[in-house]
Amino acid sequence: MPDDLPTREKIDYALRGKTLTVYLYLLKHGKAIGVRETQKELGFSSPSVAFHHLDKLVELGLVEKDQYERYVLAKKVDTGILHSFVSVAGLTLPRLGFYAAFFTTMAVAYLLLDRSALNLYAVIGTAGGSAVFWYETWRVWRRKPF
Repeated sequence: MPDDLPTREKIDYALRGKTLTVYLYLLKHGKAIGVRETQKELGFSSPSVAFHHLDKLVELGLVEKDQYERYVLAKKVDTGILHSFVSVAGLTLPRLGFYAAFFTTMAVAYLLLDRSALNLYAVIGTAGGSAVFWYETWRVWRRKPF
């Protein structure tokens, strides 16, 4: 990892692969975890692999050790693929899903509330926008790293 990078870029550079998997595991569980627990839950070949990635997260300032030498999340960051997701009530959802839901709601409301004066272009626009956003939401969801 190049030392001359600013902090944000250093985090973007380092938070990939197994390190990202460990970070997401910590983010998802929201509790302190140990090295062996991390190794077992994520299927790493040895505890030293888990330790390496946890230590890397400590160096980045994203994770801290508690008094029992367990690792706990210190800071949340949106980096790389995580830019496309938002956490709501413990669920991690694609950001585009909110736009898809909005366009779908608008299309349904328009069809239900204004049946007497439906405009073909408005129906195509809202239904088309809704379809495009649902498709993009599905594509992002397939790439989810967690």
